[in-house]
Amino acid sequence: MSTFKDVVSLKFKSMQGDGVLIHGEGQRGDYITLELQKGKLSLHINLGDSNLHFSNSHTSITLGSLLDDQHWHSVLIERFNKQVNFTVDKHTQHFRTKGDSDHLDIDYELSFGGIPVPGKPGTFQRKNFHGCIENLYYNGVNIIDLAKRRKPQIYTVGNVTFSCSEPQVVPITFLSANRSFLLLPGTPQIDGLSVSFQFRTWNKDGLLLFTELSENSGPLLVYLHSGRLILLLQKETENPVEISE
Repeated sequence: MSTFKDVVSLKFKSMQGDGVLIHGEGQRGDYITLELQKGKLSLHINLGDSNLHFSNSHTSITLGSLLDDQHWHSVLIERFNKQVNFTVDKHTQHFRTKGDSDHLDIDYELSFGGIPVPGKPGTFQRKNFHGCIENLYYNGVNIIDLAKRRKPQIYTVGNVTFSCSEPQVVPITFLSANRSFLLLPGTPQIDGLSVSFQFRTWNKDGLLLFTELSENSGPLLVYLHSGRLILLLQKETENPVEISE
């Protein structure tokens, strides 16, 4: 198909920071890809241009952050000729595509949730989307409704269900303020540290996280003090760095 106007809207939620939500491409180098990359949403589009090198007609726009938080996020892509409006959770980026072409030529299928057949011209290796999508419309067509009614113009690949199950959360309770804690053995010469958790308590004071950083960098503490959350980084040769929230 060759289009001068495209409108795509959807809502998604996921705990995975990477994954392709939409992908379509053509033999002449045209393509459109919407994907999660490290918790941010990126739109890649190339309308093709015989007067430019393939890489010079590529346009990429990134919006949002921490979108892999298992909350619903809305996306709207509006393209008319070379003008594109890219909206994520009410934040809109307006831009024009490069080159002199103003239509999108898709020779293969337009896929949602991944790239079904890797290795086609212009295709790059990306992870498929793992999560939930709802209210998915392409140029006014309800894609999920077509799939649910098993219409011949759309087909499903792999493990796809028409429901959205919540991930099972198993909480843990520390019954004693003096002797209750979890201990995870450290990793020598680790380059970075990433920790995430949710908590609730009636206490206004308490230690949530403690670790010794590598290469004599000192301890890292996250704790509650008078109901405020504080991160403390104590380097041996410098003054302590304290961040409160």
